[in-house]
Amino acid sequence: MSPAVPTGLSGAEVAKALERGGFGHVSTRGSHAKYRKDDRTVIVPLHRSLAPGTLRSILRQADWSVEDLGDFLR
Repeated sequence: MSPAVPTGLSGAEVAKALERGGFGHVSTRGSHAKYRKDDRTVIVPLHRSLAPGTLRSILRQADWSVEDLGDFLR
């Protein structure tokens, strides 16, 4: 069973983690930012708090595990 997705993370915190993980900011439209690395594109809603399902979707788009996210959150 995979570890639980952290709760209470903001979109800005996840966006910074993606940048530390090598993703580059492509564009922002409204409250959603687009990040890209190689053939992976990740859309991050820049909200105060991300729902666990939303965070799980972001991790799936980035091809990251919960541990990978933890490594880049600091």
